Amino acid sequence: MSSFSQSSVSSQSSRGTKRKWVPEEDAALVVCMVNLHNAGTFNADTGFKAFYLNELEKMLEKVLPNVMLKAKPNLESRIRTLKRDWSIVYDMLSGKNNSGFGWDEHRQLVVAEDAVWNSYINS
Repeated sequence: MSSFSQSSVSSQSSRGTKRKWVPEEDAALVVCMVNLHNAGTFNADTGFKAFYLNELEKMLEKVLPNVMLKAKPNLESRIRTLKRDWSIVYDMLSGKNNSGFGWDEHRQLVVAEDAVWNSYINS
């Protein structure tokens, strides 16, 4: 991940402009969150303690030095988005009334027949 190029990043040039995250940044964020959890310094009963975002910012600066990800709004917003997306996938795979969904281990994505997708979208 140290060979990450700054050119593939959309910067947040003005307030309210959304930043486009690239897969390398998401991967680095998840790795840093796992490392932070494993270190145990910021662990709490329901997640992380206060100020963990500042520590994540420092960790990501070492891995992605020219990306300039800030605890707020970048990391806070992205973690919220990842939690929401994870919740959707989790519900598809193990929630009630969502049979027919599966996980393709090779492609790392949710799979289903067209009828299952159409039913899910319509509900």
